[in-house]
Amino acid sequence: MRQRFPLVPCGLALALGLLLAGCEDRPRATIEKSVRTAEVKPPVEQPPADLLTTQRAFTEVSAKVTPAVVNIRAERVRAVPRLGPLFEDFFGDLFPAPRQPQSEQSLGTGFIISADGVILTNAHVVEGAEKIKVRLPDQRVFPGDVLGVDPKTDVAVLKISSDQPLPVAVLGDSDRIRVGQWALAIGNPFGLDSTLTVGVVSATERANVGIEDYESFIQTDASINPGNSGGPLLNVYGEVVGMNTAIVAAGQGIGFAIPINLARQVAEQLIATGRVTRGWLGVTMQPVDAALAESFGLDRASGALVTRVLADSPAEKAGLKRGDVLLTFAGKAVRGVRELQLLVASAPIGRAVPVEILRDGRRLTLQVRVTARDERAASGRAPGRN
Repeated sequence: MRQRFPLVPCGLALALGLLLAGCEDRPRATIEKSVRTAEVKPPVEQPPADLLTTQRAFTEVSAKVTPAVVNIRAERVRAVPRLGPLFEDFFGDLFPAPRQPQSEQSLGTGFIISADGVILTNAHVVEGAEKIKVRLPDQRVFPGDVLGVDPKTDVAVLKISSDQPLPVAVLGDSDRIRVGQWALAIGNPFGLDSTLTVGVVSATERANVGIEDYESFIQTDASINPGNSGGPLLNVYGEVVGMNTAIVAAGQGIGFAIPINLARQVAEQLIATGRVTRGWLGVTMQPVDAALAESFGLDRASGALVTRVLADSPAEKAGLKRGDVLLTFAGKAVRGVRELQLLVASAPIGRAVPVEILRDGRRLTLQVRVTARDERAASGRAPGRN
């Protein structure tokens, strides 16, 4: 039901204003002077300098980045299921079923990453769309072509064609963000163009959320709503550090963004080949909890314990064995199974990478050459397999 707000008729308000003005004994010049004084003098004449600096940073980020943030409207055609000849024979006249396919539309956000019109957005915004319209903040509208979609990371790349160079969002380094830093989100929530919200980085490397296959999200309390999907998450320098992708429906102030380093890596493959090739190691693993860490002589619960090595896999060829604990992969610390999955998936195919392991209390370094994962075979894999 529509909420009703009390309104005062304009004519009545104006008449009352004239009546009150006529009854006032104060001279008009005095009234005008007091009004001007009230308008000029703010309640707080000198806010703290650092607060003003922060405010200027927010407005500058908005002014610089908003021109590169676009509104995406995707149209899908949904086939109408037939009810069957028996139902139609008996009830067709009473309940006529629609014969034409039904059109569905979704709204999302994206941001331009090259002056020739390459756009990053979420896969769920455009996947399966038959028609895509991209609207810029200056209200120009372009048809969008899909260069590639990767549902496993929820990353998609679009392309629009313009006869003029387009504004570009600058991509930052998501590995450098820290909890507590400012986070700014620009998007089109509920179709409201160019909306800026501000919060902080609440957490990094957030996994086991159950959104995508490859998870290492940035968590933020910057307000993210339906329509923000695919929009940029920014630092105070105006650099894109993440791509907003999901919210917790049951809560408030819990949003997730794909780290831009991961999104950029996926986008580069989509632009080059239209698909993503991921590395495969050929092991099953389990996390190292506190009890296991103590038994292995580790000072903290981190790493991934190998529980099985698949035959003729890169892991077997490199000499990995059941019971090994993977500590680092390609020079990066392995904090758990999810982190290792991401590291292996992004490893260069066929190139040797160093892997540090713990075996029988000794630290060893092996050289592993990952192969390309067969996504069809991996679609039904058990958790912890890589």
